Amino acid sequence: MPEIPTTGLILTGGGARAAYQVGVLDAVATIRRHSDAPDANPFPVIAGTSAGAINSTALACRADDFDSAVGGLVHIWRHFHAEQVYRSDSFGVIRTGARWLTMMSMGWAIARWRKARPRSLLDNSPLDTLLAKLIDVQRLKQVMRDGHVQALAVTASSYGSGMHVTFYDAVADIVPWTRSQRIAVRCEIGVPHLLASSAIPFVFPAVPLVMQGHVEYFGDGSMRQSAPISPAVHLGSQRILVVGAGRMHEPPGERPNSDEYPNVAQIAGHALSNIFLDALAVDVERLQRINSTLSLLPDDARSRTSLRPIDVLVIAPSKRLDDIAAKHIGSLPAPVRGLLRGVGVSGQGDDARGAALASYLLFESAYTRELMALGRSDTFARRDEVMAFFGWTPRARTAASAPAQAAAMATAK
Repeated sequence: MPEIPTTGLILTGGGARAAYQVGVLDAVATIRRHSDAPDANPFPVIAGTSAGAINSTALACRADDFDSAVGGLVHIWRHFHAEQVYRSDSFGVIRTGARWLTMMSMGWAIARWRKARPRSLLDNSPLDTLLAKLIDVQRLKQVMRDGHVQALAVTASSYGSGMHVTFYDAVADIVPWTRSQRIAVRCEIGVPHLLASSAIPFVFPAVPLVMQGHVEYFGDGSMRQSAPISPAVHLGSQRILVVGAGRMHEPPGERPNSDEYPNVAQIAGHALSNIFLDALAVDVERLQRINSTLSLLPDDARSRTSLRPIDVLVIAPSKRLDDIAAKHIGSLPAPVRGLLRGVGVSGQGDDARGAALASYLLFESAYTRELMALGRSDTFARRDEVMAFFGWTPRARTAASAPAQAAAMATAK
């Protein structure tokens, strides 16, 4: 029987957009149940960034029961509300966001009042509480010892050194790697690492972490992330499923343009899209070029290089998540809508402005459920590719079981 390649999972960043990832995982779990796949966790190596780091670690903590782990994530994202991630009440928004906007406009007058200096647009202390319930560090250690997960990695970006840091834990003795502007640090991954990895710049506060005996402040791991697939490769993956949180390629045809000067929300949304989306597309293309080059080398030449072909399957949204977010801006709590209106987020649907920025902060079930449904639909549409990637074949069905299985697939969609 041929050896099963080590499969890695990469979950990228994107704030509330990470709901799409959960839909993809839910579909993969459904396809797996109706195939000849082994019962073991299909992703021995798991790596995530930003909100993807939270999904990754939650998945790893319950890797001894993959279906249950995915089901837990589905339950959370189906019932999400902004108040679980950041203070969305009037007082909480005034303490951070309103004060932040005031400092932006009148900082010259009150800069001497140090206590008036807010650290972020929003207060994400509720996320700390949610993660404490969701992430069980001791359980993570146990599932790794039991062989359900070989390695877990989350990434963050240091505001002090400017380095992009991959924090990882692994069963094997994997030596930390160093590349230009990015390093790896072996450690016990906990809630502070997830808060740091998901600290969207300007929106959420930086998080202090100990690095080589001193404290550095970290923000979202998508910043300066030039090689998002790299951690999974270094941790031993031979094939990798990458789940994006934004369109990898725009559809043909021109999009409606506006001759109005872009407001702060539009510029911020464009900047966040650059941080969260562009590096992944470039890294996928780089890996595909390496695979193509290796395929042209004779066997003896290939044996002399440390490079190896990596089979990659990328699943990313087939629709623009900005457009979906535009329909749901009204579901944000009123104080948050008021705050975002101050930077240019307005309207709804076709009349919305600043929807790109809102798409990262819309931790509301109406939005997250639609993204999950899109993730499931996109994955089921590529069911044959998913099966081929994992080497699964459909489970033999009896005449009696076929209708029941078909109904289960339809329900999952």
